[in-house]
Amino acid sequence: MKNVNCFECKHFKTTWNPVFPRACQAYGFKTKEMPSNYVLKTTGTSCLQFEPKRAGNSAGQGDSQSKIDFRL
Repeated sequence: MKNVNCFECKHFKTTWNPVFPRACQAYGFKTKEMPSNYVLKTTGTSCLQFEPKRAGNSAGQGDSQSKIDFRL
């Protein structure tokens, strides 16, 4: 079984709920523990929905260059 790091998955989300602070959008649940651990505990298999986040695409900025001129 493959060890899945939810922090590197595009389906992992953090919620405002202090009782269930972590969520998996692929499976549609919220949990207190890491979603991959919950999936392993309940199904007996590692997470099959893991998809890595796209590198360099934070907050949906796309591949465009910044238009801000930082030169002094």
